[in-house]
Amino acid sequence: MKMILAVVSGDDSNAVSTALTKAGFQVTKLATTGGFLMSGNTTFLIGVDDDKVDDAISVIAHHSRKRKQIVPDNSFSEVGMYSALPIEVTVGGATVFVMNVERFEKV
Repeated sequence: MKMILAVVSGDDSNAVSTALTKAGFQVTKLATTGGFLMSGNTTFLIGVDDDKVDDAISVIAHHSRKRKQIVPDNSFSEVGMYSALPIEVTVGGATVFVMNVERFEKV
């Protein structure tokens, strides 16, 4: 058995949750905040049999899209001032971790 921990953009959370549930996966959702843009994310905890890991990741990937976002560049310049010029960054998608489960119980 494996535990999938998937961090998904808040914008994609409902689509991912619905698709995983329709595909027969039992999902626990946690509201989380990303450190880079301090934006809302959802972290999914999904317990799956070893042979279903790729299926779950496929569902997550299909419903988590990357997008471009303009954010202020708050970097410190050489002359001792902050630059607030906007930069374009890629956000969204999913970060997925797959871990071995030593023991599983429903009590």
